[in-house]
Order: sequence, then structure tokens, then C-alpha cells
Amino acid sequence: MYQMVAAYRLLLSLIVITFWMAAHRAYAGGVIEFPNLERGEPPQLSGYLARPDLGLPAYLGGNTTGTGPYPAVVVLHGCSGFSSHDTVIADQIASWGYVVLAVDSLTPRGIDSRCGGPTLPGQALDASAALSYLSRLAFVDPARVAVLGGSMGGSSVLQVVDHDFAAQHSDHQFLAAIAFYPSCGVPSVMAAPTLILIGELDDTTPAQNCQAMIENLPKGGAPISLTVYPGAYHAFNVARLDPGIRTRGHRYEYNAPAAKDAEAKVRAFLVEHLTIPKSEKPGAR
Repeated sequence: MYQMVAAYRLLLSLIVITFWMAAHRAYAGGVIEFPNLERGEPPQLSGYLARPDLGLPAYLGGNTTGTGPYPAVVVLHGCSGFSSHDTVIADQIASWGYVVLAVDSLTPRGIDSRCGGPTLPGQALDASAALSYLSRLAFVDPARVAVLGGSMGGSSVLQVVDHDFAAQHSDHQFLAAIAFYPSCGVPSVMAAPTLILIGELDDTTPAQNCQAMIENLPKGGAPISLTVYPGAYHAFNVARLDPGIRTRGHRYEYNAPAAKDAEAKVRAFLVEHLTIPKSEKPGAR
């Protein structure tokens, strides 16, 4: 087990270095382990933590810059598991000024893939564990944390901000939620404002299901904003799916205009919900 974890850490560290050198970015993170919720299985979870004040030189022993505490975002992966796509998302959001923890829900459980089968019930609990962990870090503002996920991770996002689930599984609450092409089901009372981004031609998690869910939302919950991208399929923001592929009877394809617009919407949504109003900042007049 130790050798497997060590190899896993080395692989992700190499991914970090490779992406930083290729893109000439000042932002990169590192692999961490953090405790699961009490009585949760497995006892330890793993992920990729990126900070806005720690570029790759600082991660390797240099100096830090900037001050906290920072708002934060928890990122949940899709059914194929944790990948470079998740580290790229984490680094990008960190470059906007957020601490980001991208959670690996499969490797610690010895699972290669969840595609073609049922979703992973534990992923929503992993998000709560990540929120609990971030809330104990001195450089994170525990009152300003959002959750973001795609596909299976997007479905888990909707679960984790369900009012009943949120009240039961965490001492802290997510302030906002972003779901890329989730599987939308029975409408529920939402505990946080939620943004759903999905393709019109998605035949894996149809946009119509999300539209029906929103039309039948119970009263009293937080709002859901839905954007449906014309001509876009599932995984429209995954750059490596260019050209697209067809697998298990479904189409997966990158769509540059949709991805660019979604990026802008995500950034604006985070600013809207995680920024402290100037009137509430210390020393404000």
C-alpha cells in the first residue's frame, strides 16, 4: 500500500511540474492526504491542493507571497477518476485567488473507474470531508467555500448541497455550487445557490432533465441557474476531447466557445458568491 501511495504521489507531482513548465504558469499545487469524516471509509482521502499564494517555486521550498484567509473551492472529478483535467481546473481557479482542493475519490478506494456503472455514493461525503479539512486551515476562510464538479462529480455537487444532506453531514456549509453536465433527478430544496452548465446535445446526462428539475423546484430553497449550450455534447470543457469520441453509445466532445463561456460564468459566479462586500471588510468605512 505504501509503495502504491508513494508512486501515486510521484506521478501527480510530475504532472504538476510538466503542466507548469508547458504553460509557464506561476500557479501549481501538490498532492495531500486529509482525514475523512468520522467513521468514513477510507479513513484517509487524497487530493491536489493549489493555493493562490504558492506557485511552483514556493511549493518546492521558495517564499510565499500574498495574505489570507482566502475563499476556497472543492473540485470533484467525473466517473473516469482523477486526472490532469482536474489539476488544470484547480490551478486555473487558484490563479483567480482561491485555495482549491481537487479530491480523488477513486484511488484511495482502489477503484479504477466508475463509468458504465452506478455513481459513487461516497463522493458527496468526500466533498463534506474536504470542506471540513479546508475549514481548519488558517489560510482558508471557512465561511466562503464553494464546490464544483463535472459529470459524476456534478451529480455529487447537487447531492452535497441538498438541504437535508448538507445539514446532516457537515458542521460547515458550502456557500455556492457549480455543476457541469450533472445527472439531474428529483428536485430538492437547495442549501446554496447553484449554477448548472450543460450541452444541448448531451446524450449522457440530458439537459431536459435539468430543465424539468428546475421547473419543479420546491419553494424555500436557494436558486439554480441553468445554462444550456447549443450544439455542445457531454464533457464540452475537456480540451483533450478534441476531436470528440463516441464510447458506450454516447458522444463526448470539446466545444471551445461553450468552454470559454462556461469559464467566464464560473469565475463570475464565484466572485458573486464568495467575495466579501467592501462594507463588511475590516476597516471599511
